[in-house]
Amino acid sequence: MNYFLAKTEPDTYSIEDLEREGRTLWDGVTNPQAVRAIRDMRPGDRVFLYHSGGVSAIVGLAAVRSAPRDDPRNPKSAVVELEFLKVLDPPTTLAEVKQSKLFDDWALVRQGRLSTMPVPQVFVEWVRRRYPDKKI
Repeated sequence: MNYFLAKTEPDTYSIEDLEREGRTLWDGVTNPQAVRAIRDMRPGDRVFLYHSGGVSAIVGLAAVRSAPRDDPRNPKSAVVELEFLKVLDPPTTLAEVKQSKLFDDWALVRQGRLSTMPVPQVFVEWVRRRYPDKKI
């Protein structure tokens, strides 16, 4: 199983929206590097949901439920179906990630505008230690 991170503005689509709906089509990604990350997703992979727009925190976890496919509205983009798994409370802030000094070479820290990216395994282990009661 691989892990990814996908950013969203909470006033556009939040973890609460995903929890209420249960499942969503993740679309609207246009950056070639972010589209490549979506194309690398496989059913069963996990996606950390990150609220941007002032919140700047990892707030939940979703599961990939479909193979990636071309976005019918934009052939240069891709879409994938995500299913809600859990809210991560308290959220893990970007400040905490940066303060750890463990992930300085990760795109989340280096490329602030990148919306979707792979997650390094060392980060997954770090998050598991932060939420020992949750299955990450």
